[in-house]
Amino acid sequence: MRLFLIAGEPSGDRLGAALMAGLRQLVPDVTFEGVGGPLMQAQGLASLFPMEELSIFGIAEVLPKYFHLKRRIRQTAEAALARAPAAVITIDSPDFCLRVAAIVKAARPDLRTIHYVAPSVWAWRPGRAAKMARVIDHVLALLPFEPPYMTAAGMSCDFVGHPVVTEALATPEETSLMAGEGPLILTLPGSRKGEVSRLAPVIGQVLAQVKAVHPKARVVLPTVRGVADLVRDLTADWPITPQIIQDPALKRAAFAAADVAIAASGTVSLELAANACPMVIAYDMHPVSLWLMRRAAQIDTVTLVNLVSDTRAVPEFIGERCRADLIAPEVLRLLADGGAQAEAMRITMQRLGAGGEPPGLRAAKSVLSVL
Repeated sequence: MRLFLIAGEPSGDRLGAALMAGLRQLVPDVTFEGVGGPLMQAQGLASLFPMEELSIFGIAEVLPKYFHLKRRIRQTAEAALARAPAAVITIDSPDFCLRVAAIVKAARPDLRTIHYVAPSVWAWRPGRAAKMARVIDHVLALLPFEPPYMTAAGMSCDFVGHPVVTEALATPEETSLMAGEGPLILTLPGSRKGEVSRLAPVIGQVLAQVKAVHPKARVVLPTVRGVADLVRDLTADWPITPQIIQDPALKRAAFAAADVAIAASGTVSLELAANACPMVIAYDMHPVSLWLMRRAAQIDTVTLVNLVSDTRAVPEFIGERCRADLIAPEVLRLLADGGAQAEAMRITMQRLGAGGEPPGLRAAKSVLSVL
């Protein structure tokens, strides 16, 4: 069996590699071609070109590479058609992947197309599902409530589990690296410059109020290389000097040892739930972006733990509510009662597939059932 896979960024590379490993387990003679990163290449994929060419975000970044990306879309689609695979499997990165799928479907309507990671039509822009159904036959969903949205649009869909359930947790030895006196506060202001710039000053103000109640409180801040210097600048005047870390082992230790987290909105809430770390979600953005988001919103919460557990256990402070005087009391409440969110986090992990078959294997079985 020959399959053509396309991933455009590191998160997709991880999903693709796990899927490939699952497929190899079930169909030992399967072969792979397409576009992927180092993890997929380690599973046997020879990438047409470096995946990093597709890991571009934002209009200002995309525009200079527009014509190059168009050539890569055409090149990838032509390669998929030439290889005549049993299926084309696109992984996240919809701006690139669905354009490739459209060319493939136009030329070969009978060729199976499978997309891994359902678009968040339950949150905003529900019309995306119907548009995707024109070029995609089957969807592999990460969240348990997504399949009905996909099937309503005309695609088949299986929930295959979220990769967070297989991520390594800290060992006791790693967790001990965060030992110390006073409560440990995990701060996660985001991984993009705009997120960090807006949220870091607010977190600093929250910490001033926390320090007044817990003078020995400690702060740890995991970050990534692209914003590390900005993080150091913006946290220089925080009332509690943070321990800024980039090492994966220290990040695992921080998630396991923290007494509470102040985090930007996103999938990080699932990582915190996996570590049973109580959390407060905060996020701010340009007023125009906030207005547009709210006009398009289909839900009353942006926190995945709330959505998956069907609770509103995690407090969130978005837009004009992203204020220290509102956030600090919730942080202090969670420091006093760390078990307040425990049941919602347990339900979340259970519903995402914890303790069951690995998502990569479930995804592989779903692909084979379609074929």
